[in-house]
Amino acid sequence: MKKGIVIAGTSGIGASIAKYLEGSVEELVVTGRKSLDTSSMVSVKKFITKHSSTDILIMNTGGPPAKEFSEITEEEWLRYHNQLFLSFVRILQGIKINDNGYVFLISSLNIKEPNSSLILSNSYRIALVSVLKSLSKIFMEKNISFINIAPGPTMTPRLQQLLDDSNSNINEFVKGLPTGRVANPDDIGSFVEWVITNKITSLNGLTIPFDMGLLNHIL
Repeated sequence: MKKGIVIAGTSGIGASIAKYLEGSVEELVVTGRKSLDTSSMVSVKKFITKHSSTDILIMNTGGPPAKEFSEITEEEWLRYHNQLFLSFVRILQGIKINDNGYVFLISSLNIKEPNSSLILSNSYRIALVSVLKSLSKIFMEKNISFINIAPGPTMTPRLQQLLDDSNSNINEFVKGLPTGRVANPDDIGSFVEWVITNKITSLNGLTIPFDMGLLNHIL
């Protein structure tokens, strides 16, 4: 692969994916908030003009705070509509994915079992997953794979933020997980590398949950 783009790749899961991709591409573009703010369509449009094509695209971004439905403001709906949905739609429209390429979306386990306090995240992430599913069919003839990764509890700044917001302790939190531990970002970074280096194409259009044993449904 010649080029890879990792959006929000300076910390957490994004940083781990970027680390694992370093040896798989000739050119690696890693964005942070200063180089690409996905809540700002002006920033998104500037980024698209600089990067017309890529072989690997990792679509990743931070999530909204936990809030009750009745407390979500119109400004917040609009902000996270841009950050979690519209920005990535525009990036997919504006950046060409080369033949035999890969698009990974880092979404959330909440698309499988929604958390009532994360309605903003649930709504827009599910909408973007549906876009990826459609594109997996449209671009199948070009052998471009679209894969949604749905992380559960993972040791990232995002998890710590949610725990702080709910006044929870990480040690008590992990006791409630079937695995007795949260995931490591490298679990996901190494998986992405494995798919790319082994040229796996049979996962096209699928959602891969890293659920830490939380999901109860069979399919």
